[in-house]
Amino acid sequence: MTPDLIAALSALLEQAQAWLAGGGLVFARVGPVFALAPVLGERAIPVRIRLVAALAMTAVVAPAVVGAVPVPQPAPIPVALFLMQETLVGLMLGLALRFLIMALQMAGTMAAQATSFSQAFGGAGVDPQPAIAHLLVVGGLALAAIAGLPERLAALLVLSYDLFPPGHWPTPSALATWGTTRVAHAFALAFSLAAPFVIGAGLYNLALGAINRAMPQLMVFFVGAPALTLGGLALLVLTAPLMFTLWAPALSAVLANPVAAP
Repeated sequence: MTPDLIAALSALLEQAQAWLAGGGLVFARVGPVFALAPVLGERAIPVRIRLVAALAMTAVVAPAVVGAVPVPQPAPIPVALFLMQETLVGLMLGLALRFLIMALQMAGTMAAQATSFSQAFGGAGVDPQPAIAHLLVVGGLALAAIAGLPERLAALLVLSYDLFPPGHWPTPSALATWGTTRVAHAFALAFSLAAPFVIGAGLYNLALGAINRAMPQLMVFFVGAPALTLGGLALLVLTAPLMFTLWAPALSAVLANPVAAP
């Protein structure tokens, strides 16, 4: 081997080591996102498939951000601190998306409780949940996949290196404010989605009480239970498209800027 070839191979090896180190640091942020993100992070998907998807996303994101990722000093403590910071940022991004799925689960649970479907047809997924909640979650995941979630998730990961520069820890106060805001938004969104069912259940109970006062001998529960079931199903058919119409912009807002106030 000629000296020129040896020098070229040495330079190529150094560049490959730098790329591998940068790719590993990018994976430290991508991995937690894929553990919590909708569609790609569902527990129904095998762990190996999720790992391969996370590695593929790392290969997509790394060329765009590897120049902005500083390689820490080759010592255990600096490397561990850097990996912890990247993992924390990845968990924040993943939780921002996972809270939206939790909002669908909470909305479905509230709707099922209001329409006496909380125990009927439940447990249809990995997580035990009412049938309405399972239906809303599956619909939300399908809507996210149709809307191009993988491509938008890659854009979010690239944007995150501007929002959270590598090597800089988020301040505890800002992190606490962000977390409480996201949790509050998830509960508010869930109640907004389930509001028609809660209002309908309230009107149903008022009507049932009035009928019971007017006709004490009538067993209103046996008369009203079929009406409640039919009304709940009809209300679900009518309001499900509107619920996803409200939920989809919330998902788009998080994908556009996960740190902005909802």
